Parts: sequence; C-alpha cells; structure tokens
Amino acid sequence: MGLKEVLKPLGAWRQIARRPHTILVPTIKREAAERYRGFHVNDLEKCIGCGTCAAVCPNEAIDMVKVEGFEAKKGDSGYRPRIDYGRCCWCALCVDSCPTTSLKMTNEYIWIRDVPEDFVYIPGYDIKGFEDKEKGYRKDKEHGLTNYNRVPMRELDPGERVKSFAEVVIGYTEEEARKEADRCVGCGLCIAGCPDRMHIPDYIRAIASGEYERSVNIMYENNPFAELCGKVCTRRCESYCSIGHEGDPVAIRWLKRFATERFSDLKEVIKVRKQEPKDKSVGIIGAGPGGLTAAYYLSLKGYKVTVYEAMPEVGGMTMAGIPKYRFPFPSLKKQVDFILSHGADLKLNYYVDPEKFRELMKRHDAIYLGVGLMKPWNLGVPGEEHPNVIYAIDFLRKVNFNEPVEIGKEVVVIGGGDVAMDAARVSRRMGARVTIAYRRRKIDMPADHEEIEGAEEEGVEIWEKIIPLRVEDAPEGKVKLVYGKAKMVDQGPGKRPKPVLIEGEEYEMVVDRIIVAIGQQADLSFLPEEIEEKLEVERGRIKVNERQMTSIPGLFAGGDVANRVADAISAIADGLRAVKGIELYLKGEL
Repeated sequence: MGLKEVLKPLGAWRQIARRPHTILVPTIKREAAERYRGFHVNDLEKCIGCGTCAAVCPNEAIDMVKVEGFEAKKGDSGYRPRIDYGRCCWCALCVDSCPTTSLKMTNEYIWIRDVPEDFVYIPGYDIKGFEDKEKGYRKDKEHGLTNYNRVPMRELDPGERVKSFAEVVIGYTEEEARKEADRCVGCGLCIAGCPDRMHIPDYIRAIASGEYERSVNIMYENNPFAELCGKVCTRRCESYCSIGHEGDPVAIRWLKRFATERFSDLKEVIKVRKQEPKDKSVGIIGAGPGGLTAAYYLSLKGYKVTVYEAMPEVGGMTMAGIPKYRFPFPSLKKQVDFILSHGADLKLNYYVDPEKFRELMKRHDAIYLGVGLMKPWNLGVPGEEHPNVIYAIDFLRKVNFNEPVEIGKEVVVIGGGDVAMDAARVSRRMGARVTIAYRRRKIDMPADHEEIEGAEEEGVEIWEKIIPLRVEDAPEGKVKLVYGKAKMVDQGPGKRPKPVLIEGEEYEMVVDRIIVAIGQQADLSFLPEEIEEKLEVERGRIKVNERQMTSIPGLFAGGDVANRVADAISAIADGLRAVKGIELYLKGEL
C-alpha cells in the first residue's frame, strides 16, 4: 500500500468545516416545491362523497366514511374520504380523479405525532391547519384524468327538421358512444336519481368495453322500456352525475339509446327465464309504460295477465302524447312486441266503465291501475269554450293517430312544460307560426332545457309573464286572446317568485288557434261509486302505499294517476314496485 492510499481517509476531515446538507427536522424547516405532494386537504362542502378517490387508490389507502353534519342528499352520498398515511404513496391519483376538484394536496411534508392513529384522518374534518395552504398539488382540469366535456349529440338541422316528423336525434356512432361511456367514473350516485334504480354504471361500463348485448341485458333487469328512456327520459340521473359538478354530466340517456337501438329483435338479445304458470290472474287497466312494465314482469313470474286499453293503439301517453320526431312509432312497437311476447294478453279499444270495472274485479285476483292523466286542465277564463281553442293533449293525440286537425297559420300555445313544447314544435311542423305564452319567466319553465332550446331553434317565440284574461271571437274565423302582463313578486328564500297581474293593462293577440297546455288531471269516472268512496284520493291522485296498493286490498295503482312526478321512468318504477306488491298480496303476505 502506498503513502497516497494511507493518507486518503484523512481527507474526509475537511468536511468538518462545511455546512451540512441534511436538515434537522423539525428544528430547521425548508420550504417544499410549490407543487409538492404533501398532506391531503378536502373541501367538505364541495365534496359529494362519490368515492372515486377510494376506487382509484392503488394502495387501498382511502375509505369512505360517514361524517357528522353531512347527510345523504341529491347528488351527495353523505360519505367523505378518510386517508391512511401508512398506506398512501402520495401518487395523487385521488386528486387527479376527483370529479369535483374538492380534494387537493398541500406542500406540507413535516408533521410529527406521537399517536399512530393520528396518521389516519378525514381531510378537512379531523385535522385542522392544512386547509389554508394555497401551495401544493392541484388537479389540472385540462390535462387530468377526468374528461369533463360531453361527446356532442348530432341532430338534424333545425331548418330541415321542421319540414317533417323525422327523428331529430341522429344518435352516437360506436366510437362516440364508447368515448362518452369512458367518461363515467362509476361512482353510482346516478342510481339514487333514477326512480327505477337502474344499474347505470354497470351498463355504461359494458358499453365502454363494447359489450352491447350485456349492456342491454343489464338494463332489462328492471326496465323493459330502456329504449323509450334512451329517447325521451327526463334523465334525472344526469343531475346526480359527479362529473356534472365541474363539467358536462355523462350522457346517460343517449348511451341507453345507443345500446338498445343496435338490436332490432329484442327476443334474440334479452336472456330471461319464465317461471312455471300460476293459478292467479292480474288485470291491468292502461297500456302505458307503467302498466306494461307490470305486465312484463308478472308474466315472467308465471301469472296470467290481461291488459285493457281504451285507445286503438298500445303505449298510453307515450303513443298518444309524445311526438314522433322524439319517439318514433317503430321504436315503441319493437318494445311492446317484446313485452307481449312473454304471455300477457292485450285488449285494445276496451273502455272500462263502472260496470266493466266490477266485472274485472271479479274476474281477476288483483287489479293494477295505470290509466295516466287523460283529462286536461282548463284555463278558467271566459270564452274558453271557443271552437278555436284546443287542448294540447287532444291535439297531440289527433296528430299521432293521424286524425284530421286544423290549426291554421298563427298559433299561440299557453303553458311552459314539456307538453307545451311538444305542441309548439308539432305546430311548427304543420306550417304554423308559433308563440308560447308563459305566465312566469323563461328560466322558470318546467320544460326540459333541451326542449326549450329545440323549440327556439325551430323558430318558436317565447313570451314571458303573460296571463290570459279571456278568449273572444275574432273576424275571418280567428280567435282573440286578451291577456295581461305579470310582475314577479319575491316569495322568500327557497321559493320561486310568484307572477302577479299588473292591473289596468290589457293586450290582444289574434291567432287561428289557441292550444292550452297547462297540465292534465286524472279522470276516475270509470270507477264504480262504491269503489271511489273507499279510495283515498289526495290532490287529484290515488294514494298508495310503498307497494303501490291503494286503500282497497288487491287494487294497485301507479304512474301519473298516483305519482306527482308524471314522467315515463316514474311510471316504470311504479309498475316494477307494483309487481312485488301484487306478488306478496297474491301469496297472502300483504
């Protein structure tokens, strides 16, 4: 060994005079980088408890737990993430995938505790002090893991679509559908928004992976009108979508439409097993979505089912009230044919009066009422009985059944709901110039915003704060609407402003037809007096229990006649609940 090798270790002593590179934690603190991934923070008010962070965590370091002060409500599970720092690897996938961007990470990296349990905490709740830190890792919405932008739905050009009743929506291509389905994070909050509790994340996941037949089978587990819902559903599920908090909600309705439209013969796709025949029979009055849903599932359970429909076509208000540019007849026929192929009998043009109702009560072991709301509300103004005044529900039925109806060149539609939009857009397709008169503001309209936009794109004018006063005759076979204007009066927190007539002002509008679309009510005149006396009716609707049974044992009801929501998916949900109730009743367990 030479002298150099002997003296070399002594050279390390020169480091004694130099400053150390290490930090004496926590005596000396060094500021971390601005985007350092330190401890988590969470805005508990912005968080919706969707669980996406827990689902994506590769180390299972996140649990969703109930937190005091946060209850389940629309679009919020009431749960919040709890993080175990013994498992966390600070990869920040939870932050990158958070749909609401409530979850973040500070650049704090020094935290000393004597109790190990302190390192398992609910950010924003258990440990205070990190919430005010502005520096740290934040989600990049533009380049993050969540796609906030919906794949647009292609539609016919407004100038072209008003020329016919061709379906407005063109539909997704396979590439578009799978891209849109990929946006779903699978949180399941949408299920709470669906009256029928469809298994939404499951069938969307199947679409994303190209398993379309499986997707449709999942839908039909509790909804035999999936294609109907894919075209005209009010899609309350989308208002619960976690992606919708920072971007566009997943197009759940259009994805249902895409999957169901791929199959022309549902019998070749839907895998069902019918139970052995039973010696009990069920009569269903009304062949709308609710009644046919009950008929389908009761038939699968082996019961003998007969459906009685007063109209010449099956489908209830979906056939009589929804315009064909929204819901084409072949689509309805495909779904109805599949439902009836499982054994239910159908009797059309069968109007039930009190005497026939008594017969049906004797003939069947249980009865389900799914009659809908077929009677329009009146305006309640003088002159309403004028021959040029027509009610939207009657107008739409005549058009759908190809019955003659004249509306002229100038039409005013009174109302602000979906039926008003349907009447207005149908009138445009019949060549009329159309004005919608609504007593509140446009932002207060209960109609679907897409229907409002579609009507305006097609040239329909919307007049706000219009209150009809009376209807008068006008020259040349026309009709005059005399109206006043309203001012909006605040009603306090949580209540929408009330329209109040401005006294002393009157205006006139002369048109060919006035179409009234202010709502419908139940017509229970078909019920025998002794039945009607025993029924509990609340604000015009039949009162039912959680199994859809009325106050009369064996008599069930659902859909618009018993449900204030008044849409197809609610009627379907009622029909499904009634199946369970009817089965329990027929077994003597209800």
